[in-house]
Amino acid sequence: MVTGINRHGKYSWLLMVALLFAGIATAQSKQQLAKKILADRRLDTVSVMAETLLAKGFTAGDGYPQVWIRDLNTFIETSCKVYSIDSIRKYLLTFYSLQQPNGEIVDGYVLKGHVTWNDPNIYTTDIDPLHVGFKNTVETDQETSLIQAFGKYIRITRDTAILQELIGGKTVWERINASVAYLLKNRYSKKYNLLTGATTQDWGDVQIEGGATVDVDANTHWAVDVYDNAMFVLALKDLVAFSKNASEKNKWRGLEKQMSQNIRKYLWDQQRHKFIPHIYIKESPFPPGFNERAIYFHGGTAIAIEAGLLSKEEIRLVNNDMLKNVALSGAPSIGLTVYPPYPEGIYKGSNASKPYNYQNGGDWDWFGGRMIQQLVANGFVQEAYAEIQPMINRVLRDKKFYEWYSVDGKPKGSGDFRGSAGVLAKAISMLRTWAANQNQ
Repeated sequence: MVTGINRHGKYSWLLMVALLFAGIATAQSKQQLAKKILADRRLDTVSVMAETLLAKGFTAGDGYPQVWIRDLNTFIETSCKVYSIDSIRKYLLTFYSLQQPNGEIVDGYVLKGHVTWNDPNIYTTDIDPLHVGFKNTVETDQETSLIQAFGKYIRITRDTAILQELIGGKTVWERINASVAYLLKNRYSKKYNLLTGATTQDWGDVQIEGGATVDVDANTHWAVDVYDNAMFVLALKDLVAFSKNASEKNKWRGLEKQMSQNIRKYLWDQQRHKFIPHIYIKESPFPPGFNERAIYFHGGTAIAIEAGLLSKEEIRLVNNDMLKNVALSGAPSIGLTVYPPYPEGIYKGSNASKPYNYQNGGDWDWFGGRMIQQLVANGFVQEAYAEIQPMINRVLRDKKFYEWYSVDGKPKGSGDFRGSAGVLAKAISMLRTWAANQNQ
């Protein structure tokens, strides 16, 4: 039974509102909800704020003066409305200009001479003498994020010619194939037939063992998780769309089906309707008494829904569970990353590992907004509109798109985080499009 009591002994506003909306959903017609959404000027204000920010550039935010692919992938759709398409095309192609000989894709890039951090792993190529790349190697979402970004760009612009653009004597399509080959060779478990990565908090880029922190090292414990693999499924869907012949389409469809089935087989806990945080290729990095399976990964679950891995009933159960977690944590919104957070001392060598800090239980619009998108896409519009309210309210209150929020609602990190702006703008667009269609 949901009591609505959070860890501070207070009722969670979000949970109460969401349950109230859910209770009256059957009584409220779609037309009434549509009118309410269309009349909500706050949505317009936040959308305009997002477009204004995204029209200013393509870097991740004021705290990140680099172009990151995992961020770009989440705001490119809105950027295509307000930014130079030619410039966006060049930004995308630069990632393949910096592709390494083994096929891997960098996290991001900057102009040479603009590296402002001490990174021993700077990526360069003769193809692009102007830029240098960097990569947090604990993650396995760079190649898949870039494929998805190309997919979104192509769907909006119809610029399929970009796939035949020559870079260093190879077409983009050939380079895309090389990036997938890199994953299947270097980040793949033959036992589970799923992608692998270092042990991190859900979609995060801070590894459990400390050490190199964001880079794979001798301390790394390799694992399988839902986020990396759901991102691959989404990329494979784009590859099916990109392919020009039946043989190619069948190859990618077959791999997509295999990955989807194995995610369900090995990572989905049917009884608890949640994803298992990690399956370890060898041993777990955690002490024997620690039950990691009790931890709920919100971000990876949202991406799994986007990848079509859950039924409508499972999405309903998952959303209810997320709301319960929000209430128990005291977090402001559905953007809560994980619950319960990893206890202090479990993660080594980083302040980011403290409970309810950063990726370990911080509240991120960057992923909460994607959960809202999926609620709309799967018919849970009443819930989506209720659950986006705290995110809209804090953007209006703070007049910025902050990177993340603490459980007591304080803004943290970059103040102009384009990932947050992009996902909220898309979520609002989806709500407004749904509402407009109800009146036709």
